[in-house]
Amino acid sequence: MPTYIALIQKDAAGTFNVSFPDLPGIVTAGDTLDEAIEEAEETLEYAAGDWRNPDGSTGLPTPRSIDQLRDDAEFANAADGGTVVEIDYEPAE
Repeated sequence: MPTYIALIQKDAAGTFNVSFPDLPGIVTAGDTLDEAIEEAEETLEYAAGDWRNPDGSTGLPTPRSIDQLRDDAEFANAADGGTVVEIDYEPAE
Protein backbone atom coordinates (compact mmCIF):
# COMPACT_ATOMS: atom_id res chain seq x y z
CA MET A 1 0.00 0.00 0.00
CA PRO A 2 1.59 3.29 -1.06
CA THR A 3 1.89 6.10 1.46
CA TYR A 4 1.58 9.66 0.19
CA ILE A 5 2.84 12.66 2.08
CA ALA A 6 0.33 15.43 2.66
CA LEU A 7 1.41 18.91 3.68
CA ILE A 8 -1.07 20.78 5.86
CA GLN A 9 -0.81 24.53 6.35
CA LYS A 10 -3.13 26.63 8.53
CA ASP A 11 -4.04 29.93 6.86
CA ALA A 12 -4.89 33.28 8.45
CA ALA A 13 -8.62 32.44 8.42
CA GLY A 14 -7.98 29.26 10.42
CA THR A 15 -8.56 26.81 7.55
CA PHE A 16 -6.24 23.81 7.28
CA ASN A 17 -5.16 23.58 3.61
CA VAL A 18 -3.81 20.28 2.30
CA SER A 19 -1.56 19.61 -0.67
CA PHE A 20 0.33 16.57 -1.89
CA PRO A 21 3.91 17.25 -3.07
CA ASP A 22 3.85 14.20 -5.36
CA LEU A 23 0.42 15.02 -6.81
CA PRO A 24 0.49 18.56 -8.20
CA GLY A 25 -2.89 20.25 -8.30
CA ILE A 26 -4.53 17.91 -5.80
CA VAL A 27 -5.63 20.05 -2.85
CA THR A 28 -8.31 20.03 -0.17
CA ALA A 29 -9.00 21.68 3.17
CA GLY A 30 -10.75 21.30 6.51
CA ASP A 31 -11.89 23.45 9.39
CA THR A 32 -9.84 21.35 11.85
CA LEU A 33 -6.65 19.34 11.52
CA ASP A 34 -8.60 16.09 11.89
CA GLU A 35 -11.10 17.15 9.23
CA ALA A 36 -8.26 18.13 6.90
CA ILE A 37 -6.71 14.66 7.28
CA GLU A 38 -10.06 12.98 6.58
CA GLU A 39 -10.54 15.19 3.53
CA ALA A 40 -7.01 14.32 2.37
CA GLU A 41 -7.79 10.60 2.51
CA GLU A 42 -11.03 11.06 0.56
CA THR A 43 -9.44 13.41 -1.98
CA LEU A 44 -6.61 10.96 -2.62
CA GLU A 45 -9.11 8.18 -3.35
CA TYR A 46 -11.15 10.45 -5.62
CA ALA A 47 -8.09 11.73 -7.50
CA ALA A 48 -6.85 8.19 -8.13
CA GLY A 49 -9.96 7.43 -10.16
CA ASP A 50 -9.29 10.25 -12.63
CA TRP A 51 -5.50 10.52 -12.56
CA ARG A 52 -3.71 10.57 -15.90
CA ASN A 53 0.07 10.54 -16.12
CA PRO A 54 1.94 12.59 -18.75
CA ASP A 55 2.52 9.41 -20.76
CA GLY A 56 -1.24 8.75 -20.89
CA SER A 57 -1.22 5.91 -18.37
CA THR A 58 -3.54 5.86 -15.39
CA GLY A 59 -2.85 5.27 -11.72
CA LEU A 60 -1.18 7.51 -9.21
CA PRO A 61 2.59 7.93 -9.49
CA THR A 62 4.80 6.20 -6.97
CA PRO A 63 5.16 8.47 -3.96
CA ARG A 64 8.51 9.65 -2.66
CA SER A 65 9.52 8.77 0.88
CA ILE A 66 9.74 11.44 3.55
CA ASP A 67 13.54 11.16 3.33
CA GLN A 68 13.44 11.84 -0.41
CA LEU A 69 11.13 14.80 0.15
CA ARG A 70 13.41 16.24 2.82
CA ASP A 71 16.13 16.43 0.15
CA ASP A 72 13.78 18.47 -2.08
CA ALA A 73 14.44 22.14 -1.31
CA GLU A 74 11.02 23.20 -2.62
CA PHE A 75 9.25 20.77 -0.29
CA ALA A 76 11.45 21.68 2.68
CA ASN A 77 10.64 25.35 2.14
CA ALA A 78 6.89 24.69 1.77
CA ALA A 79 6.83 22.40 4.82
CA ASP A 80 8.36 25.04 7.09
CA GLY A 81 5.70 25.80 9.69
CA GLY A 82 3.34 23.15 8.35
CA THR A 83 2.26 19.69 9.40
CA VAL A 84 3.44 16.66 7.42
CA VAL A 85 1.06 13.70 7.45
CA GLU A 86 1.33 10.24 5.89
CA ILE A 87 -1.81 9.18 4.01
CA ASP A 88 -2.08 5.48 3.14
CA TYR A 89 -3.73 4.68 -0.18
CA GLU A 90 -4.95 1.24 -1.09
CA PRO A 91 -5.67 1.05 -4.82
CA ALA A 92 -8.95 -0.58 -5.83
CA GLU A 93 -8.54 -4.00 -7.34
